[in-house]
Amino acid sequence: MVNFFNNLRDLTFASIALRMLLSVVCGGLVGLEREYKRRSAGFRTHILICLGASMTTLTGQYLGLYMHYYTDMARLGSQVIAGIGFIGAGTIITTQQHQVKGLTTAAGLWVSAIIGLAFGAGFFEGGLITTALVLIAEIYLSHLEFWIRANAPDITLFIQYDNASTFNKIIQYLHEHDLSVLNTEITRQESPEGEESKMCAILSVALNRANPVSRVVHEIDQITGVGSVEEL
Repeated sequence: MVNFFNNLRDLTFASIALRMLLSVVCGGLVGLEREYKRRSAGFRTHILICLGASMTTLTGQYLGLYMHYYTDMARLGSQVIAGIGFIGAGTIITTQQHQVKGLTTAAGLWVSAIIGLAFGAGFFEGGLITTALVLIAEIYLSHLEFWIRANAPDITLFIQYDNASTFNKIIQYLHEHDLSVLNTEITRQESPEGEESKMCAILSVALNRANPVSRVVHEIDQITGVGSVEEL
C-alpha cells in the first residue's frame, strides 16, 4: 500500500470527497475514449456508473461503522457488480449482418463500476492502476487487435446479392484467387412490404498473402449484382 493514502482511508469529509472526485475523474477518462469513438455509452454514462458504485461502497461502510447495523458492508457492492449487467446488456446489439457490437463498451461499464467500488472502499491504488490499464487496453491495444484481425488466416463475410448467377460469380472470383471457402450459409433477408427480399450469404474464406482482407472485400463489392459485403 502507498503510505500517502493511509490518512484518507477513514471516513472523513476529505476522504469521502476525494473518493467521489476520483470516481468522477477516472470514470470520465474511460468514458472519453468511448465518446471519442461515438459509442452509445460515453462520457457521462461512465461517470454516473463509477460515481454510483463508489457511493454504494461508502453507504455500506457508513451503515456498518456509524449506524452499527449488523450487515455485510460488501453486500451492497456485490449487487452493483450483478446489476451492472442490465446496463451493459443495453449497449450490446446484433446487426442484421449477425455482427455483435458493443461488447467493449459493456465491459468498460462493468470495469468502471469496479473502479468506483474500489475508490469507495478507499482502495485508491487499485482504482488508479485499473483506470490506467483500461485506458491502455482501449486506446493502444486496439491497434494490436486491428493488426491481428488484418492478418487473420480466415475471415467471415456477409454478402447481399441479387440472384444465383451473382453468387456463382462470387465463388468463381474466390477460386480464381486461390481462396478456399471453408463454410457457406445461404439465407434470405426480409425486405419492407412491396420490395423483393434479398439473397444473403455468410462465407468463411481462407485467406492468403496475395489477397488481404481489404482487397477481397473491395473486389467482391465490385462484382455486378452484389448489393453489399461486410466482414463479420
